[in-house]
Amino acid sequence: MKSVKLYEMKKVEIIVRGEDLDFVLDLLDRAGATGYTIIHNLSGKGSHGFHEGHLLFNEEDTLVMVISVMPENLVEAVLEGITPFLNKHSGVVFVSSVMVSRVGKFGDVPTKADGGT
Repeated sequence: MKSVKLYEMKKVEIIVRGEDLDFVLDLLDRAGATGYTIIHNLSGKGSHGFHEGHLLFNEEDTLVMVISVMPENLVEAVLEGITPFLNKHSGVVFVSSVMVSRVGKFGDVPTKADGGT
């Protein structure tokens, strides 16, 4: 049986208020991310207290999470774009290493010949 080849990528998770979603999506597009997943109506507790997940008729007041997987070289552009925003607005960013099997779905990934992994 042939084993699945895995490639290291970075997962960027951004949690912001629903009213700021368009800013985050535009930032990811401009940084070169090839896709993302949006999760609406998050509930949780943070430095600003408890956030209710589902507010009737008002998705802009709820929290959303945008998850994107990308090559490491794109993460810096995302962080540079989101940092000034987070200095003025509530939100948080998580960056972690992940392994993916279909690396072509995530854009141009440097190969060992190009100095990548």
